[in-house]
Amino acid sequence: MIVAGVVVGMIGLSFASVPAYRAFCQITGWGGFTQRADGPAARTLAREVTVRFDATVAQGLAWRFKPEQLAQTLHIGETGLAFYEAVNLTDRPVSGRATFNVSPAKAGIYFNKIECFCFTEQTLSPGEKVSMPVTYFVDPALADDPNLAEVQTITLSYTFFAWDDEPAGAGTVGG
Repeated sequence: MIVAGVVVGMIGLSFASVPAYRAFCQITGWGGFTQRADGPAARTLAREVTVRFDATVAQGLAWRFKPEQLAQTLHIGETGLAFYEAVNLTDRPVSGRATFNVSPAKAGIYFNKIECFCFTEQTLSPGEKVSMPVTYFVDPALADDPNLAEVQTITLSYTFFAWDDEPAGAGTVGG
C-alpha cells in the first residue's frame, strides 16, 4: 500500500509540476518571466533604459515574425508601445501562440506588459500580414534594486509556436 501511495503521489506531482513552476516564475520573475499589469506605472523616473526586441519562430510554424523596431529608449515607468510583424507563409489559416521572456532574467520581475498579442492565440489567414502591438513599462521599483543598478538594456524576446491540432508542416508554403 505504501509503495502504491508513493507511485500515485509521484504521478500527481508530475502533473502539478508544470503549473506550479509557471506560477512560481510569474510571481518571482524567475527565468526572465515578465509581469502583467492592469495599467501604466504610477510614476516615471529620470533614469532611462533601452528595450531591445527579438523574435523567432519555432520549427513547424510557417510564419515570418520580426520586431518592427530594433529598440526603444524610455524613462523607467514610462509606457512604451512596440509592434511585431507576422506573416502567414502558407495557403491555409494557421494559429500560433507566443512565449516570451526578458534578459537579463533578473529584470523579469520589473518588466510589465499591459496589453500583448502574447496573451492569446493568433490566427492568420493564408498570406495574411499583421502588425501586433505590445504595451509595456519597466517598474520604477527596478531603480531600488541594487542587483539591477548596472542594467541599462533589457531584451524582450518572443518565440511563436504552432497552436493547432494539425501536424507540423501541414499546408503548402506560399509567397
